Amino acid sequence: MQVERGDGDGGLEQTAGDDVVVVGAGAIGLACALALQQGGRQVRVIDAGRVGGGSSHGNCGTITPSHAPPLAAPGTVLRALKWMLTPDAPLYVAPRADPALWRWLSRFALRCNTRDWRRSALGKAALLNDSRTRLVDWIGRYRLDCDFVETGEDYVFRTQRALDEEQFEIPLLRELGVEVLEIDGRRYEAEDPAMKPGLAGAVRFTGDAALRPDSYVKELARVLRESGGQIQEHCALQALVAEGDGYRLQTSQGALHVREVVVAAGAWSPRLAAALRLPWLRHVIQPGKGYSITYDRPALVPKRPLILKERSVCVSSWPGGYRLGSTMEFSGFDESLNERRLAALERGAAEYLHEPVGPRVRERWFGWRPMSLDDMPLIGPVPGREGLWLATGHGMMGIGMSAGTGQLLADLVTGREPTIDPAPYAPARFA
Repeated sequence: MQVERGDGDGGLEQTAGDDVVVVGAGAIGLACALALQQGGRQVRVIDAGRVGGGSSHGNCGTITPSHAPPLAAPGTVLRALKWMLTPDAPLYVAPRADPALWRWLSRFALRCNTRDWRRSALGKAALLNDSRTRLVDWIGRYRLDCDFVETGEDYVFRTQRALDEEQFEIPLLRELGVEVLEIDGRRYEAEDPAMKPGLAGAVRFTGDAALRPDSYVKELARVLRESGGQIQEHCALQALVAEGDGYRLQTSQGALHVREVVVAAGAWSPRLAAALRLPWLRHVIQPGKGYSITYDRPALVPKRPLILKERSVCVSSWPGGYRLGSTMEFSGFDESLNERRLAALERGAAEYLHEPVGPRVRERWFGWRPMSLDDMPLIGPVPGREGLWLATGHGMMGIGMSAGTGQLLADLVTGREPTIDPAPYAPARFA
């Protein structure tokens, strides 16, 4: 890797070598960089912001093979249309003139059928299951301090109607190897004193897990640096040009000459389409805005992570904190912190929990998830661009898919036989 010093913050130090730049320092980019570094490559990560500054920071940190069924499901479009005039609805499409969004939504709608739903679920399940197993290995091998727990996760229901609707997914989940335990409402209330009475029932996914996502990303960065990898923050990619047997990257801190490039920029990937000279990428991914509120831990918290199904609120807790999160908002790169949507998280939690919020708010947050047309990530080589790779479009599953994505991408780059079939995630399906 040859580097020309620029005038940006701190500049880029001169290095020598012949390896890889990863664009994006979130969970996916850092996992790819770590797996590549462990595979014998010399890696530099660059990011326009800071480590873990995007959706890797404020999500609920659940590791969920149970979430294999994609958002592109039968009925999703009708639900979104019904909620369009309800700004605090769990799934909200802001009514505005945005041709790129409406073009994306029309293509997404075509995939909301049983055949495509099942195909995406199979692809997501393979990556989620591989990543779930691999994550345990990484936490032990690299001593990642991130409050990892293997308690499972519960979907909790207050109405019988919602519980009955959940039965649609259960046969497929069991087919995919997800262990599903159905629990009567009264029994569940007796088991977990954090819950208010009146539950219709719960569904437990015993193989799910959870961690603190910001700690996990910081730990990935630590291990990468300790193994010889470099991370350059506040270093924005401005242009990418094929040059010789590699690429020249123009950044805000100078130019890089490198053999291979991995783009793991999450929701910012379509914004890089012009710099990457990949116009089709602009039409494949839309930013899906999510929200969370983090508190000091209340005295009474649920025994495991929860999804409060009727309100689509995720509840997570760690020894040092407590978080309400979720929601999906398609409003482009709107940077406002929508108070109504944040309040909906607290109102929803109050319907189910005796202590729905903590004694002090630590952070009110939003972030954009990279939502692909089929709700599956793009992992692999860019057609016709040797040495250019994508690892993006993970939707709401970036943390849960990170370890598996990192290893799959590293295997493809280094020519090793992947553990799972890479075909479902190939960028060529859209290019």
